[in-house]
Amino acid sequence: MGDRRRKDSASLDPVMMRESDILERFRVTGGGKFRLADIDPGDVCRLDVEKEGAKEALAAGVARLRDLQERLYAQGRWSVLIILQALDAAGKDGTIEHVMSGINPQGCEVTSFKQPSATELRHDFLWRGTRALPERGRIGIFNRSYYEEVLVARVHRSALDQELLPPALVTGRIWKERFESIRDFERHLARNGVAILKFFLHISKEEQRRRLLARIEEPSKHWKFSASDLAERDYWDDYMRAYEKAIRHTATKAAPWHVVPADHKWFAHLFVAAAIVEKIRSLDPRYPEVGEDRLADMEQARRRLLHEGEGRRTRRHRRKEAEGISPSRQRAG
Repeated sequence: MGDRRRKDSASLDPVMMRESDILERFRVTGGGKFRLADIDPGDVCRLDVEKEGAKEALAAGVARLRDLQERLYAQGRWSVLIILQALDAAGKDGTIEHVMSGINPQGCEVTSFKQPSATELRHDFLWRGTRALPERGRIGIFNRSYYEEVLVARVHRSALDQELLPPALVTGRIWKERFESIRDFERHLARNGVAILKFFLHISKEEQRRRLLARIEEPSKHWKFSASDLAERDYWDDYMRAYEKAIRHTATKAAPWHVVPADHKWFAHLFVAAAIVEKIRSLDPRYPEVGEDRLADMEQARRRLLHEGEGRRTRRHRRKEAEGISPSRQRAG
């Protein structure tokens, strides 16, 4: 059993996942004939591990991510935008918590996009996302995003009506036009040093049912339950069609979608961690090189600090002598 656990843990290592083409299997870089039904939400790519093995593999992935994030932050050239989309109870919050737990919070910011405010509704649908974009050297995580405006707004016409668009612009082409705007927006970001990763946490309707029940039956999860979750469940098929079309029309090489089987949380966490590690590693972030002038300044500073330390030790030695305590007797005591 011990040998098997070590083998399983290694097989789940995020680097091994990348090498075994698991990431590529669920990556969509061009819409074409993409069908959401072709991806099984319960697929774990035949990886059979115990809970502790998954934890060890995730910890290894988080450690790699922490190192890469520090380099990204120090270099200050690229920024990384991570978009998480999913239906209710699919695990967006848990993914953020587990995957990003070990990185420096100074270099990462999470933005949750809920129902648009009155101010946001008075701007174009990309505006609130634009305001939250990460600075160079930082990782920005969008918990939901501007994609809500081709998902929720498509499923619920009332949401589109609230956006106060001129009626003449709300035509049968509005969704194609929004997909085009998103592609142009993400292409612009990529051209300006924003690396984009988009994840759809793909959960089955049955698994969502179990998780919603858990929120009702377990007191510690009561705070997570909302009656709106159940109401939205009635539109399951509509959302599946909306997600399929959104992924099909906005997946590009510069801003790919990853459709993550999410019925098993451990697999979703490992997958997302592996994809982020792969992406940041491809940017080859490095600590800035220090020039000769600065090295000379640092050497001067080093000597000064060493001299201060020597002076402090000398003053302490003289004070002890004045008190009649020799350094050798002090150590013996």
